[in-house]
Amino acid sequence: MRSTLTLFGVSLGYFMILLDTTVLSVAEPDLVASLDGTVAGLQWAVTGYTVVFGALLLSAGAVADRYGAHRAFRAGIAVFGAGSLLSAAAPDLWTLVALRAVLGVAAAACVPASMAMIARLYPVPAERARAVAVWAAISGAALAAGPVVGGALVGLAGWRAVFLVNVPLAVIVLVLVAGRDVHCPRGSRAIDWWAQLLACAALALLTDALIALGSGADVHALGSGAGAVLAGAAFVLRERGSAAPVLPPAVLRVSGIPAALVAGAAVNFVMTGVLFVLPLVFAEVLGLTPFQTGLAFLPMTLPFAVNPLITGRIVAAAGPRRPVLLGLGLLTCGGVLFGTVLLDGATYPPLVAGLLCTGFGVSFALPALATMVVTGAPDGMAGTAGGLLNAARQGGATLGVAVMGAFASVGSGSSAGNEPAYALFLGAAVCAAALLVRPRARVRPHAEATGRR
Repeated sequence: MRSTLTLFGVSLGYFMILLDTTVLSVAEPDLVASLDGTVAGLQWAVTGYTVVFGALLLSAGAVADRYGAHRAFRAGIAVFGAGSLLSAAAPDLWTLVALRAVLGVAAAACVPASMAMIARLYPVPAERARAVAVWAAISGAALAAGPVVGGALVGLAGWRAVFLVNVPLAVIVLVLVAGRDVHCPRGSRAIDWWAQLLACAALALLTDALIALGSGADVHALGSGAGAVLAGAAFVLRERGSAAPVLPPAVLRVSGIPAALVAGAAVNFVMTGVLFVLPLVFAEVLGLTPFQTGLAFLPMTLPFAVNPLITGRIVAAAGPRRPVLLGLGLLTCGGVLFGTVLLDGATYPPLVAGLLCTGFGVSFALPALATMVVTGAPDGMAGTAGGLLNAARQGGATLGVAVMGAFASVGSGSSAGNEPAYALFLGAAVCAAALLVRPRARVRPHAEATGRR
């Protein structure tokens, strides 16, 4: 019974973190109206979280190993709850952006630590597999529930309620994981903090350059772009001489894994970009309330909760490549459908097909990509490979909001024009490009891998 409650606590912590990646989407119009923000500020309110979350995931597993996964998880949850409380009280948009970055640090501390805690809690492989399935199902429910929960909270009490809901959740999680059954020993794994800092700086400066370019601040964009290039070059130089590289060469040299990381970034590029652009269209063009906007996303978000089970069976029978290609193909079709409908004049019923394609595309591709990367990794490096995939996904999410959001306009009425359509066509092009790369890590089907004939 105690292990079940602890597992629920670990899963609830992950639920809270994933909920925060989607719950803010339907609060965008209310957030801008309340804090008198701009498109650029709104983009940073979203990407302030994903920039730090994605970049720090590169080393978060090493931190959990070094200091004990249970310590990293509990500290991350405590900071996430406190940061959420402060976010709800933010007096202006840029204070909120800074606090969202703090939430990204906390989220990065929790994700790899949660998997290590589950492994400690369930040392028997069969029991661990069932526990991970529960953990994954709860995370899918978070993605599905995010827009609806966010819409209901914003409709009742405004955008600040989106953050306040995390506070009691964090308290419950800390109570549930307070036992000694998930204590993990400290390790001696080295961490290259300078390389990690340079990775954060490069991604943040690149994001800033794209946001500034979209808002017409060309000089600003040029300065940030040059800073991103310098930080990226410094990161590469640091990695070459590092005894503990942030990007392990042994993983990146495996055939197919770089292509899978590109595909993971493309999937999140589209998913997060759609969640940024469409709420603005729903509010400004269709006149939907926040709660109605949350309900409008159900054709996209419900597959996140149910379709991974189907994908798992396909992967077990035939390997991960087909679901990955199918998912990328559906995401490409979804972007084309969105753009075509918006060019003709936005109405909701024709958008449902695009929402369904996006939801099924994401839920086919991501579980299969996780299997492709983790199973194809060198012996003893599955956790590192999984961390790289999650970092690539969050990096893609950051760029999706920065690039696709550049086509959106808040409060000017231009969302009725063609800009959102161009953004969604761009998302389709990104997934089509990833489809051409054709991720093809050589991963054996389940029956062969387990020795069955």
